[in-house]
Formats: sequence, C-alpha cells, structure tokens
Amino acid sequence: MAIFGAENAKTKGGSRGGENTLSIVSAGTTITGDIECSGVLKVEGRIEGSVRHARQVMLAKEGAIHGDVSAGEVVVGGVIDGAVSASERLELQTTAVVNGDITTRSIVVMEGARINGGLKMSEIALIGRDEEIADSRDSKVVRRS
Repeated sequence: MAIFGAENAKTKGGSRGGENTLSIVSAGTTITGDIECSGVLKVEGRIEGSVRHARQVMLAKEGAIHGDVSAGEVVVGGVIDGAVSASERLELQTTAVVNGDITTRSIVVMEGARINGGLKMSEIALIGRDEEIADSRDSKVVRRS
C-alpha cells in the first residue's frame, strides 16, 4: 500500500505528466481503436484508429497509422492512411507517405516523401488556438481569443 500512497503524493503536487509524457507503440505492436493523449506519441508499430489531441506525434519509417491524426506537431517517416491536422508543424521525411488531406500552419517535405491528398495551409487557427477566423456571414476577419 505504501507504493500507491507515494505515487499519489507525487501526483497531488501537480506533476501529473500530461504534456510531458511519452507513449510508445513499439515495433510489432498493433493497437486497434482511437488514441487520445496530451503528450508525445512515438509510433514504431501500427495503429488502427485515429490519434487526437497529442502535443507531438512521431511516426517511425516502419510505423503506420490507419486513421486521422490531429496534433500540434507531426513528424512522419511511415504511412498515414487518413487526414493529418498539425496545428503548428508537419514534417514529412523521405520515407513518408500520407494518403489523405493535410491541414497545417507549417510544412517541411523532404525529397522522396509522398502526399496523396489535398494540402491546406493558413494562419486560421486549429482547435484551441488564438487565431483569425473568417466570418462566412459577412466575409469579415474576426479575431478569436
């Protein structure tokens, strides 16, 4: 029981991890279902489902995600079959393949990377960010805070 008590004392102090956590899906591992995390997700295996709310997603060249990916920063070395939404930055390494639409603020595409889908880049903020949004009713630009 003392083990659990000591762990609870640490989390009560505010060091819950959250954005500082690292989750790894290792090579040879397949996860079926959607994943939600606030920290860093490194994928060397396979995910059959969407990844949402991560601060950063790193997909190794052997890795695959068959679902949508939504994160602050996405670094792709493997295959994504689904839409990618990177609110800050997307990096496609030489072995990357994205079969789906991409929405990002900043993109780096290395020679050899493949995109099979549309690309939308703008300063329009994605979920939870301060940004300008177009008011479709009267075509004015509105600042949301």
